[in-house]
Parts: sequence; C-alpha cells; structure tokens
Amino acid sequence: MKVVFTCWCVLSLFVCAAQHAQYVNVFIGTDGTGHTFPGPSMPFGMVQPGPDNRDHGWAYTSSYQYTDTMLLGFSQTRLSGTGVNELGDVLLLPINPEKASQKNGYIKSSETGRVGYYSVIKNDSVQVELTCSERVAFHQYTFPESHAQVLVNLQHGLHFVFDEHNQTGLVIESNIVIENDSTISGYCQTQNWVNRKYYFTLIFNQPFTSSEQLAGDEKDRAPKYLLDFNLSPKHILQVKIALSTVSVEGAKLNMQTEIPHWDFQRVYQNNLNSWEHYLNKMNIEAPTRQKEIFYTSLYHLLLQPSNIADVNGKYRGADDRISDAINNEYYSTLSIWDIYRGAFPLLQIVAPEKIDGIIRSLLLHHEIQGFLPIWTAWGQDNFCMIGNHSIPMILSAYTNGFRGFDAEEALQAMVETSTRSHINSDWELYQQYGYYPFDKLDNESVSRTLESGYDDWCVATFANLLNQKDIADTFTKRSLYYRNLYDAKSGFFRGRDTQGNWREPFNPLTATSPLNNPGDYTEANAWQYFWTPAQYDINGLMQLIGGKQAFSNTLDAFFTTQAENPNKYLGQEAMIGQYAHGNEPSHHIMYVYAYSNSAKTGQKYIHQVVNEFHNNTPNGMIGNDDCGQMSAWYILSTLGFYPVNPASGEFVFGSPQVKKATIYLPNNKTFTIETTHFSEKAIYNEQRYLNGSLLTQPFITYPSIMNGGVLSFDMLTQ
Repeated sequence: MKVVFTCWCVLSLFVCAAQHAQYVNVFIGTDGTGHTFPGPSMPFGMVQPGPDNRDHGWAYTSSYQYTDTMLLGFSQTRLSGTGVNELGDVLLLPINPEKASQKNGYIKSSETGRVGYYSVIKNDSVQVELTCSERVAFHQYTFPESHAQVLVNLQHGLHFVFDEHNQTGLVIESNIVIENDSTISGYCQTQNWVNRKYYFTLIFNQPFTSSEQLAGDEKDRAPKYLLDFNLSPKHILQVKIALSTVSVEGAKLNMQTEIPHWDFQRVYQNNLNSWEHYLNKMNIEAPTRQKEIFYTSLYHLLLQPSNIADVNGKYRGADDRISDAINNEYYSTLSIWDIYRGAFPLLQIVAPEKIDGIIRSLLLHHEIQGFLPIWTAWGQDNFCMIGNHSIPMILSAYTNGFRGFDAEEALQAMVETSTRSHINSDWELYQQYGYYPFDKLDNESVSRTLESGYDDWCVATFANLLNQKDIADTFTKRSLYYRNLYDAKSGFFRGRDTQGNWREPFNPLTATSPLNNPGDYTEANAWQYFWTPAQYDINGLMQLIGGKQAFSNTLDAFFTTQAENPNKYLGQEAMIGQYAHGNEPSHHIMYVYAYSNSAKTGQKYIHQVVNEFHNNTPNGMIGNDDCGQMSAWYILSTLGFYPVNPASGEFVFGSPQVKKATIYLPNNKTFTIETTHFSEKAIYNEQRYLNGSLLTQPFITYPSIMNGGVLSFDMLTQ
C-alpha cells in the first residue's frame, strides 16, 4: 500500500522541506573570536539584516557578541567572521513608547535564530523578526499596543577605528528624502575600511503619522528620524529595506523584483529553499553534534563573497565606476588572503556555477585599477593583508577546468599585478634585492617575500599552461627568492637588510602584526611562516634544510615547541605547539605531514583540531572565520583531504572524520568517501582506494572528485 503525506499548513511545509538546514546553528562562532552573526542572509547575498550590539571594537566586527544584550538596533549589512568592522547600513530600532527607557536591550531567552530567520523580544515587549531575499531585508515588528515608534538611524555604521574622545563621522555625505508617509530613500557615502556609497529605499506597510529629525553630533552627515505609527488591530508593522551600490532606482528595482509583496513567511520560505539547495549538496553519516558543526560550517562558507550587482546587472566597482556585470554577477567581500587557501577550492566543489563569475569580478577590478584586488568590500579595495592572492585563485579555477573567462587577459592581469608596484607590493625593491629588506619596509618583510614567492610560482605555472615560456622562466626564478631569507644557522626565514645582515635580536617564537606589534611576520611568527614555501615547493624546502628526515624532524618540533604567552591579537589562538589553528598561515601545515616520514602524525593532529577546536556552541570557533576559511578547513578535514597548494588542483589526504560522506555533483554524479574499521579514534589510513584502485599518491585531484566515484579509506585505530 502506498501512503502519501501532504504538508498543508505553512509550519508543516517548513518541516517537510527542511533537510540539512535543521542542523545549522547560526550562533556558532558568535561568542568570542569567531566574529560570525546570527541574522539571516542568502547564499552569496548582498544584505545580512541582524542585531547590532555595538558599532565598534574588535570583538564586534560583525556588530554582535552572543553574551551582550545591549541593542543599538538592526542594520542591514555586515561581514562574516572578519577582523575589521565595516558596513552596518540603515539601522532601524522599533520602540514601544510606553517603555522607551528599555528600548536598548532584549530578553536573551527569547532570541531565536535559524537559516533565513531571526527573532528576539526586546525589553520593551516589541518582538522583532527578520528575513531577507538577496538584496532586500524584510523586518516584521509586533508591538504590544497600537502606538508604535521606529528609529531610523542613517548615520550608523560599524567603525574600524573608533576613538571615544575624538570621534569622526562614519558618513561623510548623504542625500536622504522622505518621499511620502511610508517611504524613505537616499544614499550615504561612508569612509571607514573603504570609501564607498550605498543607496537604499525603505518602505513600511503602514503609514507613519509623524516624523521627527533628531539632533545629532556636529560631525554627523546623515539624519536620524523618529517615526510614529498608529497600527492596525494586529499591531504588526512590516518594513522592507532594499540596497544598491548604484542608485535609488536600482534599490527600488531590486525591491520590486525580489519582494513585490508583504508576505513575510513566503520570503522566509524562499530563503530556506535557497539554502537547502546548497546544504543538501553534502550528506554525512555522523552524530548530531558533528552534523551541526559541519552544516553550520557549510552555511558560513556560502555567506560570502557577496554578489553586489543589482537585478539588472549594474554595479559600482573600483574607483566608483558604474558598470554592467556579466550574468548579473559581480562579487565583493572577497577576503582573498584567507579564502584562497581552502574556501575557494571548496567553493569549486559545492558551488561551481559561481566560480567563473568570481574570477570575472577579479579581472574587472584589474581592468579599472591596473592590478588584481587584494581584499574588497562593497566593490572597493581596502588593501588589507599582503601578497596578491587573486593570482592563485585564478590559477586554481583554470587548473580545475573553468573556462568562463579570458585566459590571456587573466595572465596579463597576473603579470601586471606582479610587476606594477602598488600598496604592499614594491616590485622594484623586491627585484633589486631578491627579497624585501627590513630596513626599507616598516614591517612584514619576511612574510611579504614568502607570500610573493607563492604568487610568482602561480604566474609561472599559468604562463606555462599558456605556452608563454619567457614569462614562466622569469617568475620561476622569482618564486625561489624565499631561499635568500633562509638562515641555515637558526633554521628559519629571517629578516634581512639591504646589506645582507640578519635582523637582531631574533626569537622564532615572537609573533608580529602590523597593527599591534610590527615586525617581519604577518599575524604569525618565524615558526609559522617557515611552512609557506611548502605550499608550492616541498621538495625544494626539504633540500634546503637537509632532506626528508630533517623535514620530518622540523615538523615534529613545530607541533611540540611550546608557545610563549600566545596572544590572540597576533594570530596565536588554538595552539598545538607552534601550530596556530586560529589563523590562516597555519592551516595547511598538518597536511604537509603527508610528504614526511610520518604521515599518521599529521592525521593525529587533524583529529585533535577537529575535536578540540570546533564545537556546536556559540564559542565553538576559535579564531576569526574570515568569510568561511575556518569553516572550509573543518569541512575538508571532515571529508579527509585539504589543498596544501590551493592552486594545483590537488587535495592532500588526511584522516576522514566520518564513516561516510557523499558529495552531490553536477550532472547527477556523486563522490563518496567511505571508511572501513572506522571509529572516533580512527586516525591513520593504511590504504586508500579510488573506485577500487589502490592510490599511491598522497593526494586526489579536483577532476577525480568532480568525475564522481568512491574513495575508500582502510583505517587503523589509535
């Protein structure tokens, strides 16, 4: 007998539709240094409405901390898991006039967050519910009485640098118009991490009876309005806020196209369906705790980069230029220094349809600026971090078969980026000495040299693929400049001046960072940056230090040498010896063990990190998620592989953390990871088989994954 169950009610429809979204805990990483946020977003969406606890401070880069119940209001945009504050546009705060003194707090026990939805009850008894489409935020407020107020604060934003005693206005220019008794539109230009413009329109489903412009600070350049409402008997007020980088007309078109109605539940359902499309691309057999960490990591991976093009394809990019995007895609919020390592290779597996658009966005930026982007927000470059790691992203995509961009144009962009000096890249100095001398730079001389070497290898490799031998030869030589900073006596890459002298004194345990402890390394120390050349020249690094056994011994020393007062502000978090899982320069190092004399030692450490440094609680992420990179490490390590060289198309084997995982690929293909003799202590794979054939290499390639098949691990336990 066949029994058919039909979901008739809206609530039941949500339950029936929900699959892996039920395992997403949007609060993971919101307490501590993860810097994630609990509000809704769409995959790669432009808007991220959510609560703002504070508008400044390193702990509040997403504006939210789980343990803080202070409330400034609900803004519409934010970054996910970064170390710098930016965005926070168009702040709204619903207020119960009868309890106005309690307007800036909320009842913690009432707070609810899940995929596509956030809700909280404020101390003044107003319930706030949030959802969104790609470019439009949707708020729903339930008031206890008919008299209601809403604060609209257009001066608000998240401050990168904030001095309580000498505040500078975040908004430097604005033009705001109250169009009628339900609509406010305009634009603001802000100066913070980047100089940018955002345009908006907001519309209420009920008219406001009065509006008052509140007095502001003398440096304010945008208004704050207090709006009064007399609500219908249900006491529910709704408001939609559409954003655009281009114009008010673009924002209105985004709203008209994406949410032309006032059905909050419908918007929520569409949001949830969009997420299920991606979350259901992977299935793991695991306990609930592990599923919650895994699927939340997948959720965090897909929040950004953000597509900032309007529905008609218009976008405002570098140098404030308005252009037309191909296929209505222009991606920003590109935390390139972080995501090139693991997140971008993983995106090529779970969201291959987005990759060509991301690469085209990089090339469009080069077309205007003359070099590839370093770190973009809202279409503008903030030049944060070092290296030019758009280069390995382009090579990675091309190596893995993506052809939706012009390869010759891409190579030209790589070469120009690597030869025309710009912020943090002084190529004349680099070429003259074969390294960055510390007496010519204020800081990061070693890190800049080592990271440039990896980019140079990528240019050389791409040039070879396009049969450009002269370019390949030039950049192959440059890729070996890292050897010029190797001090055989200490065994580390060290700062060297223009005369060839080493910087003294030298302590390989001392971490440095350009913002709070300037030195030769970037958010790391000499131990952590020692392994940068291993991304592309493992054999050369082995030879440099004396062979494979010396290489293995150095790895062992790295994971057992204890830290001296590790400082999370210098990238020293989640430590195992000198391995700092809380920051990106360490992320590939455990997998370097696959090339040593002791592969299972690396697998032991992978197992330790997965189980000790990731959890399904608000403080379950140690170190900034950085637009999904920390999450990508967890996903890939759970599956059993990770890219030591992110541009090579090779994923190095580790130790799967689940008995079975399945990846659902385009063209109805699947790739399955299976483990025999699996247990929670299974850390060493004795043999690996792909479709029944014994694998002899310590890695699997991207094409092998995307072609589908079964990867089997025959495990031994601890």
